[in-house]
Amino acid sequence: MARRSRGLLIQQSGAALDQLKFEAAQELGITIPQDGYYGNMVSREAGSLGGYITKRLVQQAEASLAGNAGTQGSAGRFI
Repeated sequence: MARRSRGLLIQQSGAALDQLKFEAAQELGITIPQDGYYGNMVSREAGSLGGYITKRLVQQAEASLAGNAGTQGSAGRFI
């Protein structure tokens, strides 16, 4: 069985993902913990934030694929 890694495939995407997280939290009215510890966050807020981020990433991927129909190698352009 393959081992699953939780690290980023593209290391430079970390800053873009953080920016997306903060934008999504602001749009949803959720406060991101300044210390980076999410253990005190309400499960509903954490789930809403994760779901919203996933929704935005899927929308960006669909837009990227629609604009690049027939081309491969565009996976790095989702963010």
